[in-house]
Amino acid sequence: MSKAEQILAALGGEANVVDLEPCITRLRVEVGDAQLVDESALKASGAFGVVRSGRIVQVIVGPEADHLAAELDNLR
Repeated sequence: MSKAEQILAALGGEANVVDLEPCITRLRVEVGDAQLVDESALKASGAFGVVRSGRIVQVIVGPEADHLAAELDNLR
């Protein structure tokens, strides 16, 4: 399973991802149900950290954010 696939699964699957955009070192993701997000799995996939604010989840992934966002878009 690729890193992007692991991140998508940890975000609750493609049906849970409402919107996704990269920001320099982060993936900003709006999710349908924040309770489906598995923070431990995100960190296990290589995320440096996770910041939550309601249904917005920021996954800190470093300089590969743009590349991962493109891969995630292809998976959705």
